[in-house]
Amino acid sequence: MLDYRVKIGLVPEIRDLADIETRKGIFERAKGVENKNKAVGFIKENFSDDLTEFCDLEWLNEFGVLYKNSDAPKVYEYLKAEKVDAIFIINCNFGNEEACGRIAREMGLPVLLWGPQDMVFEPDGIRYTDCQCGLFAISKQLRRYNVPFSYIENSPVESEIFKEGLKKFLSVVTMIKNFKKLNVVQVGTRLTPFKSVMYNELELMEKFGINMNNVNMAVVEDKFNKALISQSDALVADIKTLKEQYDTGDLDDELLKKMLAFVYVYIDIFNETGADVLSSECWTAMPLAFGANPCLAMSILYDMGYVVACESDIHGAITCALLMCASRGKNKPTFGEFTVRHPENKNAELLWHCGPFPYSVKAEDSEAKLFNTKPSFKARDGRYTIARFQGDNGNYTLLGGEYNTTSGPYTFGTYMWAEFKDLSKIEKKLINGPYIHHMAEAYGEYADILKEFCRFVPELTFDPIEE
Repeated sequence: MLDYRVKIGLVPEIRDLADIETRKGIFERAKGVENKNKAVGFIKENFSDDLTEFCDLEWLNEFGVLYKNSDAPKVYEYLKAEKVDAIFIINCNFGNEEACGRIAREMGLPVLLWGPQDMVFEPDGIRYTDCQCGLFAISKQLRRYNVPFSYIENSPVESEIFKEGLKKFLSVVTMIKNFKKLNVVQVGTRLTPFKSVMYNELELMEKFGINMNNVNMAVVEDKFNKALISQSDALVADIKTLKEQYDTGDLDDELLKKMLAFVYVYIDIFNETGADVLSSECWTAMPLAFGANPCLAMSILYDMGYVVACESDIHGAITCALLMCASRGKNKPTFGEFTVRHPENKNAELLWHCGPFPYSVKAEDSEAKLFNTKPSFKARDGRYTIARFQGDNGNYTLLGGEYNTTSGPYTFGTYMWAEFKDLSKIEKKLINGPYIHHMAEAYGEYADILKEFCRFVPELTFDPIEE
């Protein structure tokens, strides 16, 4: 399962000077410590939650701030022991570029750099901290150590700039934490007609550390038959819930039971393999082997926090995982493919799939039906992020962008109408490659987060969909 919890190591630091014990005025230690106290206190009070934990340097000295180069090893050994997922360098005055660089290089984790904006100018002209000036120096040291980092504009800690910057970084860290140890399991073999979803298992491992496993259909069949028996009581309750949400038409309970049994089969596979995401065979082998389609189960599982991408699309499953992490599990992704152009709006496209959208994205005024045994409803309107992780000739890119939904003709399946700035340009981009028509979407604005994520992943390039 994907893990949206992150732990951030706060590294507040100031300049080390020969007269630091007695210095007054510019770079006075007490003023830097004031900045530290305010920033660290504000961060821990306003950003700590069930998913986010912070540790600081209060143990290091009586000031709780780094300033000596000789303390750098103590700090990074502490941060390693705390098993942090990222570090946040808080520049509380001009700062110590060497200590920051050494810690960042040693940790090998995502780094965030920021310093509070100087707001005090005394009548006699005295300034105390010059935080922004030090940020320029620290950033260059990080570059010299080849340390990728994110940056929040020099700003007050209470500002919206800071709030949005830190939230963005927490999402990026969540993405990196999961991506670098992603365990993807393929259920069944690739759909024979769909060569477009082919992937290179060896490259995914060598370039990104993505671990691939598979489960054959004989194992799935055994799990399916056992689930029908062991989960019989639960399936009766599930059918009742299903009929409260969907118009199930003339489908009998025995067929509905089979459709819902896939939920327990996939969960069993998740638990047994330790998978973070699954990519599954669907409309060829499943109906033949079990007399039912798994689309409904996929829809249900997305809302339970599980990603099961259909049509054996490994790259699609990875994309869904990235979007889940970008929202830190709050917005479940849809798997809507480019299907047809709008008959009247030259820049609108039908993003559709035969039934795997999570029920939580359904528009309130859209009736949910089971069409040909598969979920059928329109997704809610609003601002969405669209993405596609793709490999091609050894190169990997992450296509990303945002769009607003628009009105369009009614159709079957799970769908939405997406309006872009220039659909013709996007169509040519997809035709010329490397991308296929399968896309993942998430309600909300995450394109900047996807772009920032790519800064921390060697051999992965962000590709704006509208450019």
